[in-house]
Amino acid sequence: MKELLMRKATFSGGLNKRLTPNPSPKEREKLTKSFYQRDDVVMIAKELLGKHLFTHFDGKLTGGIITETEAYAGVVDRASHAFGGRRTQRTEIMYTEGGTAYVYLCYGVHSLFNVVSNKKDVPHAILIRALYPTHGVETILKRRKMKALNNKVSGGPGTVSQALGIHYSHTGLSLQSAKIWIEDRKFIVDPNKIIVGKRVGVEYAGEDAKLPYRFILKL
Repeated sequence: MKELLMRKATFSGGLNKRLTPNPSPKEREKLTKSFYQRDDVVMIAKELLGKHLFTHFDGKLTGGIITETEAYAGVVDRASHAFGGRRTQRTEIMYTEGGTAYVYLCYGVHSLFNVVSNKKDVPHAILIRALYPTHGVETILKRRKMKALNNKVSGGPGTVSQALGIHYSHTGLSLQSAKIWIEDRKFIVDPNKIIVGKRVGVEYAGEDAKLPYRFILKL
């Protein structure tokens, strides 16, 4: 694995040849609760690469391939909102069962979408940092006030939520719902295309800031 500096997932025209926009039912599968309720949050964060995140709001279906994630290991992780067992009105969602959306407001501006994992009362979470749009591209571009796809459309956690219409009021939604969900569409991830590195903006976490909990899929 290469050390991550500040590299971003890139958009490649050749990627379209590897996608099946509307696969048969046998080629698509909504992730079950058992996927999310495993113990290893780092492994889950890595396995979410290549999965398809979808939303369906106001009759608009939008979605894409998850290309960047960060794992947060709960009470033992100084970078986690739940470090030391911290429980607030905002973070209480992290203590629900795995397979729940945890969406919080960052800097009073950006809604950041996280996937709660593990069992109830174990506050693990995975931040979805970037996504390659595949469905509802016209709607995504309209939400982002952009004319064409590029790295800025959904290349950061705030823009992922904006592109998919995710708002912090959606926190607590089940990922088994018809509003936000993740599918396994059998997209083949080449392990050699995964970059591992440190998480972004968690310098306050001391030694935990150095943990290799960030994963980027190069498409």
